[in-house]
Amino acid sequence: MRIISLNLNGIRSAASKGLYEWLAHQHAELICLQELKAQHANLTEQMQSPNGYFGYFHYAEKKGYSGVGIYSKAPADEVIEGLGYADIDAEGRYLEARFGNLSVVSLYLPSGSSGPDRQAVKFSVMDRFYPHLAALMASGREVVVCGDWNIAHQQADLKNWRGNQKNSGFLPEERAWFGQVLDEQGWVDVYRKLHPDATDACYTWWSNRGQAWDNNVGWRIDYQVATPQLAATAVSCSIYKQQRFSDHAPLIIDYRQPLSALSSIA
Repeated sequence: MRIISLNLNGIRSAASKGLYEWLAHQHAELICLQELKAQHANLTEQMQSPNGYFGYFHYAEKKGYSGVGIYSKAPADEVIEGLGYADIDAEGRYLEARFGNLSVVSLYLPSGSSGPDRQAVKFSVMDRFYPHLAALMASGREVVVCGDWNIAHQQADLKNWRGNQKNSGFLPEERAWFGQVLDEQGWVDVYRKLHPDATDACYTWWSNRGQAWDNNVGWRIDYQVATPQLAATAVSCSIYKQQRFSDHAPLIIDYRQPLSALSSIA
């Protein structure tokens, strides 16, 4: 079972850069999208349901902003839009699709880089998302949370960690929160499970400022975080950099199929 996660920085922009031609050759069972920057009326038929896929979306109320989606080879048994908080859900940041005992989540946590007000929003979302993650872990379901978490967890997850310790995305409080998700709740960072020592190769996002892409001055802020049993079936992981569809790179993880929950998809 191949799962791809990608922050599009605009679905229409990514489409114009060849996203759908590339996806057609990936043979992915599930594709999680973030930062659609579009509403339903803006999506072409291809964007809504690429050939062979069902498409599910949670749009932001604000035009040209945020929004998440999931493409799946099999129809979902149930789709849950939002976390149940009006302010978070208005920004289109959480979408969960259920297939048997498997839950696949497309997540776009806020960035706090634009200033103190948005950083306060980010912390508020993190505070309320934490018990939701705990509930997912306790549900007995197999779960993978894919997306742009806007947090680099460890020093190895960004190039200039020394200069970013006071910047959003690498603040001590953010890193500690992510550590609690993994260490206290028991979630598994699947990329790090397969590539525990990767540094320069692990980045998934590069600033548009300066020569960040050319010099590989990147951050790893896109993740697939899974329940332990599902994470244990991960066999390979890659970050696709041969083409650029946005300022993020696709995170691709292949899972084995020992779980009955996956049989309807894979």
